Amino acid sequence: MEHLLEILKQKTEKLYLGGGLDKIQKHKEKGKLTAWERIKYLLDPDSYYTEIGAFAGDNMYLNDGGCPNGGVVVVLGYVKKRLCVIVSNDATVKAGAWFPITGKKNLRAQEIAMENHLPIIYLVDSAGVYLPMQDEIFPDKEHFGRIFRNNAKISAMGIPQISAIMGSCVAGGAYLPIMSDYALIVEGTGSVFLAGSYLVKSSIGELIDNESLGGATPHSEISGVTDNKYPNDESCLDAIRNIIDKFGDTPKAGFSRIRSKLPLLAEEEIYRNLPEDRLKPYNMLQLLNSIVDEGSLEEYKKDYGKTIVCALARIDGWAVGIVANQREVVKAKKPGGTQEMQMGGVIYSDSADKAARFIMNCNQQKIPLVFFQDVTGFMVGSRSEHGGIIKDGAKMVNAMANSVVPKFTFIVGNSYGAGNYAMCGKAYDPRLIYAWPTAQMAVMSGASAGKTLLQIQEATLKGRGVELSENEKNNLLSEIEKKYNEQLSPYYAAARLWVDGVINPKETRKIISMGIEAANHNPDIPKYNVGVIQT
Repeated sequence: MEHLLEILKQKTEKLYLGGGLDKIQKHKEKGKLTAWERIKYLLDPDSYYTEIGAFAGDNMYLNDGGCPNGGVVVVLGYVKKRLCVIVSNDATVKAGAWFPITGKKNLRAQEIAMENHLPIIYLVDSAGVYLPMQDEIFPDKEHFGRIFRNNAKISAMGIPQISAIMGSCVAGGAYLPIMSDYALIVEGTGSVFLAGSYLVKSSIGELIDNESLGGATPHSEISGVTDNKYPNDESCLDAIRNIIDKFGDTPKAGFSRIRSKLPLLAEEEIYRNLPEDRLKPYNMLQLLNSIVDEGSLEEYKKDYGKTIVCALARIDGWAVGIVANQREVVKAKKPGGTQEMQMGGVIYSDSADKAARFIMNCNQQKIPLVFFQDVTGFMVGSRSEHGGIIKDGAKMVNAMANSVVPKFTFIVGNSYGAGNYAMCGKAYDPRLIYAWPTAQMAVMSGASAGKTLLQIQEATLKGRGVELSENEKNNLLSEIEKKYNEQLSPYYAAARLWVDGVINPKETRKIISMGIEAANHNPDIPKYNVGVIQT
């Protein structure tokens, strides 16, 4: 774990460098703060924040120079003691241009603001769509235009939006700040227009420079497009803090919270209780005792369906319902006095049935749900199939998918196949989803996938009259497994925003607390209706 945490630390520190030290130097020579400096200046001093979408774009677009951190920094943090979503373009990465992953990350930020009714702050410094990849970011439903559709929807929901134009803001991107409730601009560096001076000249023959066309002075004094102009980044950010300081309070959802207690076990004990070998069994309750408030854990049906732990607890004072994969090998009693050995990390019919019932209880009682995944999938074989594992799994998926209380997911170890779905993977709308450095996510394990893919390739080659020797089979299997294992990495998932980031396990408790606090700002909880349940 220490080795994995060191890798995480190094990769995280690299994110602060954006497009590199030389790009940062040129950026600062213009009198501008970096994307991270703007965020740190805006946040309350010494307050906790969590980054959303860290490692987005990691190791992607390498032929185009890369797009570290998706070219935009997104955090959930406190401004004047109010929880906000902050989106800060990183102009050191391709002048802040939007790659496909940039669009996806911006949409994720807006989704979090909408789900939780949180104010969202845009610190704009972007050259707009990255033209060489415009077909992958411009026209589709979840592309660039969805941002401005969300601006309108967020406004209609009554959620505050504040924009600061601190650099370029061109073409369609100009609509983002102007569709916000407040649009501020920095003199000398900020500019906003539908078309820059070169395009204006080529289109209508008018000769004009960018500052006169769409700088702070014309838009603050002539067009009224922006509200006020500020001499530098710092004064503009001060104005944002002053605006947020005046917001009134809003109704809350009313999730239960009492005084926080520290966990029974220190958070660092997670490192000792989680084995390095992912095939080795361990007791999930030991990990939970490093996360939940001491004395608060109340197991549900603890002697039934034991490969899933269901429990009520408190985390930093907040009431939660926990659904977690148990990784110990357990004994399950069966009719007639017989016993069945059940493998840890596998979902059986009894554990799926138990989890479905527990999830429904939490929805009835307005208790947020937290999922801890270390799941290899549902049990297979004739005994499970004849016992109805598919319908029991469907029952669990149904109960979880229709859940109306906030859901939060943490991938501790394995996250394979339909187990990912049943345990609230990204497709099932968790408010936040993070991976530990020990996480692996795929349709199946590397070993299983390698053997399956090898069989497929063998059959294909055999159909062409090609027989592989044992040595050739081993080489092909090694090649397949190497490629597949790269895709199992939590950073591969984080790069594509399948998770909101890779975190040190001891951050889990604070992220859950902040996530429920954010969710508590949205009082609109629909009536729970699971639809047709398989029996």
